[in-house]
Parts: sequence; C-alpha cells; structure tokens
Amino acid sequence: MDVPLEPSAYTRVLKLASTPSWNEFSQIALIAGAGILLVGLMGFIIGVTMGVLPGV
Repeated sequence: MDVPLEPSAYTRVLKLASTPSWNEFSQIALIAGAGILLVGLMGFIIGVTMGVLPGV
C-alpha cells in the first residue's frame, strides 16, 4: 500500500471534513448510548440466566 507522505495529498480530505452541528452530535451520542445500554442489558440478562439455569 502506497501512503503519500506530503501534506498536500491530505488537503482534499481536510477541506471536506467539518465539525458536526450540535443536533448531529446529540443525535449520534443518543444512538450510541442506546446501543451501549442495549448490549449491556443483553449481557446482564444472559449473565442472570446463566446463573439461574445451572441451579435448576
């Protein structure tokens, strides 16, 4: 893989990049937080289930 070392090769990417607005940021943070909570809840349910089932 040939990676250019001169900074001029990256100017196009830097020109296209922009800071997200507060609405975009808050929506992304909300979706990411919901995903983290969902995965944690699934892990908790699996952990509780695995703890209860062997005792039955």
